[in-house]
Amino acid sequence: MDLTPRQIVAELDKYIVGQGAAKKAVAVAIRNRWRRQQLHEDLRKDVTPKNIILIGPTGVGKTEIARRLASLVGAPFIKVEATKFTEVGYVGRDVESIIRDLTEASIGLVKQEMRQQVVDKAKERVTERLLDLLVPPTPKNTTWEPEQEPGDAKDEEKEKEKEKESEEQEKRQRTRDKFRAKLEAGELEDRTVELNVEQKTVPVQIFSSMGMENMDVDLQSMFDRIMPKSNAPRQITIKDARKLLMEQETEALIDRASVTEQAISKVENSGIVFLDELDKVCGPSSGHGPDVSRQGVQRDLLPVVEGTTVNTKHGPVKTDHILFIAAGAFHVSKPSDLMPELQGRFPIRVELIDLTRDDFLRILTEPKHALTKQYAELLKTEGVDLSFTQDGIEAVADIAFQVNRTAQNIGARRLHTILEKVVEEVSYEGPDLAEKRVKVDGKFVREKLGPIVESEDLSKFIL
Repeated sequence: MDLTPRQIVAELDKYIVGQGAAKKAVAVAIRNRWRRQQLHEDLRKDVTPKNIILIGPTGVGKTEIARRLASLVGAPFIKVEATKFTEVGYVGRDVESIIRDLTEASIGLVKQEMRQQVVDKAKERVTERLLDLLVPPTPKNTTWEPEQEPGDAKDEEKEKEKEKESEEQEKRQRTRDKFRAKLEAGELEDRTVELNVEQKTVPVQIFSSMGMENMDVDLQSMFDRIMPKSNAPRQITIKDARKLLMEQETEALIDRASVTEQAISKVENSGIVFLDELDKVCGPSSGHGPDVSRQGVQRDLLPVVEGTTVNTKHGPVKTDHILFIAAGAFHVSKPSDLMPELQGRFPIRVELIDLTRDDFLRILTEPKHALTKQYAELLKTEGVDLSFTQDGIEAVADIAFQVNRTAQNIGARRLHTILEKVVEEVSYEGPDLAEKRVKVDGKFVREKLGPIVESEDLSKFIL
């Protein structure tokens, strides 16, 4: 999807309030991926991505920007937490598994694109296979017979047999045509047929605790090739059979070599990695033995971000042109606490600002799927009409802002806690309420939260 920076920001604005600087930085970085592809091949090799660090307290939208970005870009995208990794040679995942996971995401993306291309042909094949289940084809007569002399008495019998076979074929064809019409009209969806279904084996985990989880998949695929595939007959409906057959036929029509080739090219030229919680792997050394989860992870990250070749089960993948977007609260440590070499690979720094009372007000009303809309729709399933008045929304925003100042500042996540407390009783009583219309105004909010907010210790404990 070739979105302009302005269009990317407009799409992010539908779900995330404020943080214009972060949205712009991300939008420009993504657009630069497209711009690089338009350059001459000699110049394209030298244009490296300008990696970004998003700095800001928890709950201001760093991770949400990544989540929404994933649905916008038609490029391989993966979000990982830096805290999951350890230095190579120690228990835990090594950082190269990020690129392996990104490659798997790319394989899935390319397969999805190819499925769309072969879907019509696959549907035709599925229809024919369903008709074969409903009207089994006539088995061909393969019995050998000696040749007869012309004019033999058996010639007439053969002619009659041929005519009879021809009539049966026509009759069978008419039956198939009738069933085809019924299939297309959806009249046979609940009819049961017998279908041989391949029994899938559950992968055995051997290396998962040794930082070699990729070996599990390789061993499993090796066993799958060696061991005979077991097919078990199952009685299933046409509706379920169509799904299974569609999956089989689309897989059969997809060129696997082409999938791998395109997927690796996508990763190398337009892959995006969102590296969350980067601040948790920097800071002062523990002073007790090797720092395998902090400095060790940074050392291992350096070549991957700088540009190296990672071996995956689909082939080698170069990381020179993968875009890395890192994020962290950096409330204990600072970006300058990172290794100097790693700092140099993240030239763009964007600070996300704390949310104000007006930001909370906008978060509750403006986004496409705002929290107030979510609660209203959830309770509508019980027939309860939940509505929020303007002063009710303002009261929630005021309390959220006040609690964030007096207790720990957790940003927009505070709204989840407060709103849940406000509508807790309505959610519990919902199915049994006599009055199905509930209005959440300022008085309603203060009644529910007043005693908690007044007691500072209680507000810290509950909100």
